[in-house]
Amino acid sequence: MHTYGKIGCCSFAVAGILHLCTTVFICLYLHPVEVAHQEEKHTIGLHYITVSSFVLLAVSCLISRLLFQEQHYQIVWRSLLLGIGQAFGITIALCCSANYTSLGWYILIMSFFHFSEFVVTSVIRPQNLSLESFLLNHSKAYGIAALISWIEYWTEFWLFPGFKNAYWISMLGLLLCIGGEVLRKTAMLTAFHNFDHLIRTRREEQHQLVTTGIYSLCRHPSYVGWFYWSIGTQIILCNPLCAVAYTFASWKFFHERVFEEEVTLLHFFGRDYVAYQSKVPTGLPFIHGYNM
Repeated sequence: MHTYGKIGCCSFAVAGILHLCTTVFICLYLHPVEVAHQEEKHTIGLHYITVSSFVLLAVSCLISRLLFQEQHYQIVWRSLLLGIGQAFGITIALCCSANYTSLGWYILIMSFFHFSEFVVTSVIRPQNLSLESFLLNHSKAYGIAALISWIEYWTEFWLFPGFKNAYWISMLGLLLCIGGEVLRKTAMLTAFHNFDHLIRTRREEQHQLVTTGIYSLCRHPSYVGWFYWSIGTQIILCNPLCAVAYTFASWKFFHERVFEEEVTLLHFFGRDYVAYQSKVPTGLPFIHGYNM
């Protein structure tokens, strides 16, 4: 693992532990308000935990800024953000009102995905590890899509609060995200140094065509995993509009991405890739890739 990966893991773990300690402190000492209903008590606890999470993040980032050089600091604050985010998601899902359980799952899933992308990259391609490996700034469209999904969630939560309590639907989304996450990380680890977040335009000397393991079942398992993971995030939130929009947008993105990537793969591997194409599907619905 790259040194940056170790720094990120330590920061992520420390952030999670600090958040856990803060949550316990709030539950034991800063929750003296007597209320008539358990639901109101949980809501007050959520407010305390949310404020404390932002304060913890701000203080941690400030201390890190004083302790680390610029390059290390950029890794540390992102890892702190995701570590606190994951701990925050777990806390909401387990300790707060049942109305916010699906939101807790969503925050947990999002935080883990982005941090695990960085960690796995630090293992399989340490020479290419960078701040972009977190995929937090994947693209402007990715950020806009996330923002729209949050707007839909809170709008529907405000107008139809009971609509977000369809736990069996949220559980389906959670399982879809977990399956997609496992599939994507399995693909990354199987391809190892042959994997890259960017489409390569030049074949590296050690670049090999991987057709074993999960790649014997589909040609683009990492894309398949990400495709279903993205849809699962909206099913967790019970966002009907974004669930449909994410399905269409993700399909369109991967349709173009697979086509573009297979042009380069055919250039790199020639007949070997043609033979591979004829035996193994892309794994994505109604996406066939580039055929010569």
